[in-house]
Amino acid sequence: MSGDRAINASLEARFGAGNYAPLPVTIVRGEGVYVWDDSGRRYIDMMGAYSAVSFGHCHPRLVKALTEQAQRLDTISRAYFSDRLGPFLARACTLTGMDAALPMNSGAEAVETALKAARKWAYKVKGVPAGRAEIIAAEGNFHGRTISIVGFSSVAQYRDGFGPFPPGFKLVPFGDAGALAAAMTAETAAFLIEPIQGEGGINVPPPGYLSEVARICRANNVLLLCDEVQSGLGRTGRLLACQHDGVQPDGLMLGKALGGGLLPVSLFLARRDVMDVFTPGDHGSTFGGNPIAAAVGLAALDTLIDERLVEHAAAVGAHLLRRLASIDNPVIREVRGRGLFAGVELHRDMADAGALVRRLFQSGVLTKDTHRNTIRFAPPLIISESQVDWAVDRFAEVLEEVASSSVEAHHEQGAHS
Repeated sequence: MSGDRAINASLEARFGAGNYAPLPVTIVRGEGVYVWDDSGRRYIDMMGAYSAVSFGHCHPRLVKALTEQAQRLDTISRAYFSDRLGPFLARACTLTGMDAALPMNSGAEAVETALKAARKWAYKVKGVPAGRAEIIAAEGNFHGRTISIVGFSSVAQYRDGFGPFPPGFKLVPFGDAGALAAAMTAETAAFLIEPIQGEGGINVPPPGYLSEVARICRANNVLLLCDEVQSGLGRTGRLLACQHDGVQPDGLMLGKALGGGLLPVSLFLARRDVMDVFTPGDHGSTFGGNPIAAAVGLAALDTLIDERLVEHAAAVGAHLLRRLASIDNPVIREVRGRGLFAGVELHRDMADAGALVRRLFQSGVLTKDTHRNTIRFAPPLIISESQVDWAVDRFAEVLEEVASSSVEAHHEQGAHS
C-alpha cells in the first residue's frame, strides 16, 4: 500500500463509520468500464456500483448535462416550478407506461414513498380500516436501509440492534405465488417485490411467477409494487425486468442508474389513482427533483434509448451468461441472471466468495460478493463482448487456483486423518 493510500485508508478508518470494509485499493479516476487506482493500475469494473454506473464512468453526455445545469441553476426546492423537472417526469412516464412520477433522491426513499402511497391508497381508495393496512414483501429482499425497510428484511444482521420496527409488514417466500395468495387478506394494501433480487444473490424467479403475481394482485385489489432500483433501466436486457413476464406494475421504483453515476436520483412512478392520494404537504424532499437531478435524469433516459443500451445489454448479457455457464469448475454451484445482471454462487465448503473477490481484485477485476456465497457481475451496460471475455477469463483463472487449493487441502486432511 502506497503512502498516500495508507493515509487515505487511515483517515477513513479514524473519521468514518465502520459500516464498510473496502478492498485495499484507492480509486482516483474512471472512464467507461475502467477505473484506475492511485498508483496508475487499471481495473475493469464488473460491479457498476450496484447498477448506478450503468452508463460507464464519467459518460461525456451526462457530465455535460450536469455541468451545464450546475452553471445555470442549482437547487430551488419544490416550492417553485423549474424548467427541468416537467420534461424529466414526462420522459420517465412515457418510457415506463406509468401515469405520474414523484422524484426523490435515493432508492430507499423511492421505496419509502411507495409504502406511504400504498398505505394511503388502501385507506382512501380500497377502504381498509384506519391503521390496518398491511404490505407483503418477499423473503431475501433488499429494498434499502431505513428503519421500516430493514424491519421486514429477512437478513438478521440488517435488523440486529435497530428495533423496534414499524408493524404492518409480512414476508412470503420469493418465487412462490401460491404463498402470496394464501397470505393476502382484505387488509392487504400491496405486494412489494424485486423482479430479480440483487443483493439477495441475483435470484431469478421461476418463469411466469411475476405474471401470476400480477393476476393474484388484480383479483384481490392489491397493488403490485416493483422495486427496479437495481434491475431497471436496461440492466436485465429489457427496460424493466418485470417486462420479461409482460407485467405492468401499479407502482414502480427507479434509482441508481437514473442519476447516471453522477448523483442520487430516484423516482416512484404509479398509475394516477395511486399517485393522487398525495396532496400538498403529504410528502416531499428538499433535493428531490432539483434542476440538476432532473437534467441528469433526463439525459440518462435519453442516453439509454439513443445508444440502444437496453438491446446492447440483452446481447452482451447473453454472452456473459454463456461464458459464465461454460466454466467447468467444481467450485461453482450455480450461475443465475438475466442480461448484465449475473451471479455465480460458490459451494461453501470449497470457496468463500469474499475471499475470491479479493483475489479477483489482484487480477484486475473489481466486483463484490453478496448473499448465498455469490459473486455478482453487473458491469456498465456499455461493456463489449471482448471486455466481458477478459474479465471472465480472469475469473476462470482465479477459480482454477481456488479449486486446486481446495483439492490439495482435502488430500492433506485425508492424509492426516
